[in-house]
Amino acid sequence: MMGTMSLRSSIPIRQKNAANLAPCDNKIIHPCLSKKNINFLVNCHTEGNVGRNNGVSSILTKRSALVNVDPGTALLDTENLVLTPNGNVNGQDLVSYNDAQNGSVMGMNDDGIGIINVLKGKAFFVTGATGFLGKVFIEKILRTVPDVGKIYLLIKAKDTDAAMERLKNEIINTELFKSLQQAYGKSYQSFMLSKLVPVIGNVCESNLGLDEETADVIAKDVDIIVNSAANTTFDERYDVALDTNTGGPSRLMSFAKKCKKLNLFLQVSTAYVNGQRQGRIMERPFNVGETIARESLMYGNHMPKLNVEDEIKMVLESKKSLGENALLQKLKELGLERAKLYGWQDTYVFTKAMGEMMIDKMRGDIPVVIIRPSVIESTYKEPFPGWMEGNRMMDPIVLYYGKGQLSGFLVDPNGVLDVVPADMVVNATMAAMAKHMANGKTEENYIYHIASSVVNPLVFKDLAGLLYEHFNSSPCLDLKGRPVHVPIMQLYRSMDEFSAHVWKDAMNRSGLTSLASTNKGKLTHKLENICKKSVEQAKYLANIYEPYTFYGGRFDNSNTQKLFAMMSEEEKKTFGFDVGKIDWRDYISNVHIPGLRRHVMKGRGMCT
Repeated sequence: MMGTMSLRSSIPIRQKNAANLAPCDNKIIHPCLSKKNINFLVNCHTEGNVGRNNGVSSILTKRSALVNVDPGTALLDTENLVLTPNGNVNGQDLVSYNDAQNGSVMGMNDDGIGIINVLKGKAFFVTGATGFLGKVFIEKILRTVPDVGKIYLLIKAKDTDAAMERLKNEIINTELFKSLQQAYGKSYQSFMLSKLVPVIGNVCESNLGLDEETADVIAKDVDIIVNSAANTTFDERYDVALDTNTGGPSRLMSFAKKCKKLNLFLQVSTAYVNGQRQGRIMERPFNVGETIARESLMYGNHMPKLNVEDEIKMVLESKKSLGENALLQKLKELGLERAKLYGWQDTYVFTKAMGEMMIDKMRGDIPVVIIRPSVIESTYKEPFPGWMEGNRMMDPIVLYYGKGQLSGFLVDPNGVLDVVPADMVVNATMAAMAKHMANGKTEENYIYHIASSVVNPLVFKDLAGLLYEHFNSSPCLDLKGRPVHVPIMQLYRSMDEFSAHVWKDAMNRSGLTSLASTNKGKLTHKLENICKKSVEQAKYLANIYEPYTFYGGRFDNSNTQKLFAMMSEEEKKTFGFDVGKIDWRDYISNVHIPGLRRHVMKGRGMCT
């Protein structure tokens, strides 16, 4: 440790009387305690002075008014957005699922892993619980393991009413849970509220924003901690990304040390923490100070080691020296600069990698599992095909193309988009949880790449063909209700070629080409500005995605394959995650794009 810095208490490191690197929600939040005589406590944040209510102020009490609390469920949330790879690898390096699915794999037996039995009755403490993948997990576990213990959900909210409102609006009352709604009927709300316990807090706060009493109650009850809170913006300002992606896991691991009967700490990461590694990328952990840049140099010791404390100190010093106007851009530039110096492509994956390093450094005897999905997209089968929320990695490009606003992109045509459906990620996560909980200690192989680039690669030029086929057979409609006819997407290897294409395309679509000869004055000038903005947006998107559309790595997933092989045939049916069996034509054309149009576009621009 350096000076007064303490990674165990709060990261980004705070000096005495210093503010957070990036105050969450730009508010100072104070805890208020709920009554001691309730079954368990829920932390309440309010602005203003700290005080103890005479009335019952906890969310749990509000839940208890609706249901009789029983020892119910568990919840997990995984990371909302991951990224995209590409690159050619020698075929002899690639591994098939079949190699791991034979009877010689150690640990394989008729009973499988025992996922349902292991998770039954276990209590969970989860961050990032209102995220895309978290909801898929909650639905899955409540449907398949309804006897799990309590699920404590860390939710950012100003007070108990706001937290309960978020729980209902963002989880309980969403379409994703319609199967459970139908199964439980009038008892659905009571069932859900008996399982899900919203806890007001924030991974950006010291001690997660929990008061001592609340933290003590959770620490005594929880069996599994799942950290899925993340800031997934590729070019986020460095202080904000550090606070959530590096500081969050550190604060949560500090809390884990206080838990009395913790069986597992599960970190939801991303396969792209592997940075700019090339070729076959193995499932192995990061040690503190390890960098991709040092690996790639023949004499790597000439490259300075990465020191997380120094990175945080640098950000604190930068914030002191920069004026408010320059702060945003400079901190964005600083994050990208530091990431690229050490061998990562952007601030997001760099700070996620440092988060893994801090877990490895701090864990001690706590059993750890790290899940690294690639690009998480819509559900493959469960609870129904095509469910998704928000624009995922490739979806802005798909939508722009379908609406006729983007007819080309900067990408290696022979590269690979590494995609995994959300429900397969959840299934693999539950299987890994159960396996490692049964063993009760951190095993040598505790990193899992949930990825498709090795066993079932989706090549960009093939994807472009599938998009063309879909939108020609089921075109979007323009504002006047006319079908939008799209050309085959052009794939460009250089930014200059792509820029020229985008500019020409924008001029044609705006009618500027025909107006240029007549020189219409103000109208021409207005259209030119529209075209410039369109080109700038497309180039920005291409620039951000370029490290992934030209990605040279393929994610080895041997640990994941072995995990799948350990499962019984019944478990494979219920918790399957064999990405090798995905028919990409069917998934893209009949599952993903229809899901995107329904759940993200909300039916706008649908063909009649």
